[in-house]
Parts: sequence; structure tokens; C-alpha cells
Amino acid sequence: MIAIFLLLSVFVHFFTPSTALGVNYGMAADNLPSPSVVANFIKTQTIFDSVKIFDTNPDVLRAFANTGISLTVTVGNGDIPALVDNVSASGWVSQHISPFYPQTEIKYICVGSEVLFSNVTDWINNLVPAMRGLHDALVKAGFQDIKVTSAHALNIFRRETIPSLMRFFDLRFFEPILQFHRQTKSPFMVNPYPYFSPDLSTRLNYALFKPNRGAYDKYTKKTYTNMFDALMDSTYMAMRALGYGDVDIVIGETGWPSQGDASSPFATMENAISYNGNVVKQITSSKGTPLMPNRTFETYMFALFNENQKPGPLVEKYWGLFKPDLTPPYDVGLLRHEQSVSTPTKPSPAAPAPSGKNYCVPKADVSYVQLQSDLDYACSEGIDCTPIQPGGACYEPNSLWSHAAFAMNSYYQTKGQSNLNCDFAGTGQITTVNPSYRNCRYL
Repeated sequence: MIAIFLLLSVFVHFFTPSTALGVNYGMAADNLPSPSVVANFIKTQTIFDSVKIFDTNPDVLRAFANTGISLTVTVGNGDIPALVDNVSASGWVSQHISPFYPQTEIKYICVGSEVLFSNVTDWINNLVPAMRGLHDALVKAGFQDIKVTSAHALNIFRRETIPSLMRFFDLRFFEPILQFHRQTKSPFMVNPYPYFSPDLSTRLNYALFKPNRGAYDKYTKKTYTNMFDALMDSTYMAMRALGYGDVDIVIGETGWPSQGDASSPFATMENAISYNGNVVKQITSSKGTPLMPNRTFETYMFALFNENQKPGPLVEKYWGLFKPDLTPPYDVGLLRHEQSVSTPTKPSPAAPAPSGKNYCVPKADVSYVQLQSDLDYACSEGIDCTPIQPGGACYEPNSLWSHAAFAMNSYYQTKGQSNLNCDFAGTGQITTVNPSYRNCRYL
């Protein structure tokens, strides 16, 4: 009877459709392009139609004005207790939302991040009152279309093995949250990360969408061939057990790192390609999950860039889907000109130039400030920088790394091909790979 009841619940449950594939835009780095360059890149060259940031950076909010890209902004965990007060909540909206909305399409305010995981009582106890305070302040300001949510790590379940048995371990925390979401028609936001599974070493293929024996749920008679589907259906079943299966689910973060040290053996380029590529394929195909078929989850991939200033182990710096020069380190179908994401692959390496031809380009980890200095110096020394001006053959991609590379190489070729002329205070490197592309020809 339990199995029949659960199966029937699947067929009568309907969701509000969503087609959004978004990305988390972190800025803990010193070599990133400006927010305006990033906004233009996302709008014109990627399939992302939404962006999530981890603060309310006014430069970012201004950059995305009138782009058609929706934004999720975030309230820091430490700011949660103050927002319980109605006056403070209204002041927060006046300062961080009113100057930018509706020119900037702010879709969600995410109150805190993985608050339960923090174990800070003041944040946990005040989360729902703060969410309600912000919701009331938005309504009072006439911003009813902006919804309030909070992102949750998926270590929130009792330890079970199959989705149909999954339950929240702290019902007193989650029931008021889900009640708030139903009342305000806002989504429950979760961060599913198979990468952080405690038994990843024995279930790696299951996490990476690779061939595996799967996991059979005897109560729903569903077989799971990947951990992502299992995590999403576990979330749904835990919500449903509390009577909130009708509340929408948004994926606030998911991704896989491409590099780490000895303590992160599964953070590899190959694994990042497999996981991220298959998630993108799953979301954009509207395949859904075994218990939520034909469903497109609104999803924010993590993350837009590698962030060289993030604290913690090396792996924390390598979650990016794009490099600072706005080129992808691997192909998972995120650029508009890529028509298929069915077979995620590494990019083909550029062909070497004829023997004896050298070029000068910046090193990969050069800071934004140093790139600007290299660009300014090279262009001030009499070389022709008109190709990287607006309308020039090398203006696009409009990134500081790309422009600096062209200028540095032009300086190197014009002034003489010596190592000294490609030094640029230790930020330049000589390569035999021709950086030319399309109509942009390097000297």
C-alpha cells in the first residue's frame, strides 16, 4: 500500500515549469574582468539567463541592468538577526533593492547560505522571521515579484539509502520554512553536490553519470542511475512527508571542481567534464527525475570563474566554468554557438605555429591589475593597438586578458623577440601556439 500511495502521488503532483539555467558569479579573485564585461559576455555569448551573486554588490547590479538576465542577490548570514526588525528590513530593501529594481531584474533574495550547516543558533532561529520581514518589506515597497528564499546544503536528511525513505532530520527548522514558501509562492532552494558525498570513493561512477549498477527504490519501483537524480527526489520526498510536495524546488548551486591537490583526488578535469556536462544536458533537456519526470529545474551552476583568492584548500579555487579571459577550460555546451551538449569533451588543443615562431602572452594566473599595467605599457610604447579598440578585428572577446595578450605580443614582435621583451615584470610567457583566431591575426 505504501508503494501504491507514493506512486500515485507522483502522477497527481504538478510543478510550475521553468527553463532557467543560471550560474553563480563569485568574485574572490584578483584577475577577473569587470562586471560590465561579464554581464555582456553572459548575455551575448552564453546560454545562461540568470545569475546568482553572494552579496548585493552595486557594481554588479548596475552592470546587469536592462540585460534581460535575472539576478539572485544574497543576504549574508551575519545580517540575518537584524532583518527580523521591520524597520531594518525596510531599510535593507531601500538600500539594496530600490535603487536598481526593476531596471535590474532581481528575481530572488537568498537569505543566508546553508544556515543550518553553520550551527550558529542566532542565525538558525532568526532565519524564518528574517525571511518574513524581507518579504513584508518587499510587498510594502511594491516589489511583489521578488521572492525570498534561502539556500540549504543537502546534509539535511536523516541517513537513509533510498529517496522514498528520506526525511529532514530537523522538522522544527524545515516545516516553518516550507510553510513560508507555500504562503509566499517562493521556491525551496537546495545545493546538491554529489562531489561532497561521504562515500564518493565507492560510488564515483554513480556521482558522475557514468555506467554503474544503479540504486533500486523498492517502494517507488524506480531505479536511480545517478546521484543527482537521487538527491533531488530525496528532497521532494522529504518535503512531501511534511505535506509540502507542492512547493517548487530551485537548485541554488551544483558543480564539480577541475583541480585540487593530493587531498582532493576526485577533483580532475575529466570528472568536472563528466558531471557538469551531464547536469547541463539533464537540465536543458527537461528530462526531470524518476519521481519528477519532464521537469526542468531552475538551476544555478557553480561557478562562473575559478577564484584564485578563495580561502581553504586548493580545490576551492577551481570550480570555474570559464577562465578570466572568458574562454572555457573545457566544453560542456555553455556557449551559444555550441548547439549540442550531448557529448561533453575537452577542447581540442590549438595547433602549434610553424617551427621557430614564438609568441608572447600573459601567464594564466596574472592579476587584473597587472594585466591592465601590461596593456597600458605595451600600448604606450608605439605599437599599434587599434585592433583591440571597439570595432577592431581583435576587440572581441572584450576581455582584459585577451587585449593584454595582443598588446604584449605586438610589443614582443616589434621590439625584438628576446626573453626580456616578454618579461613584463614576470607576468609574460613565450609560447609556440599561435593565439590568432577568426579575423584576429597576431604578429
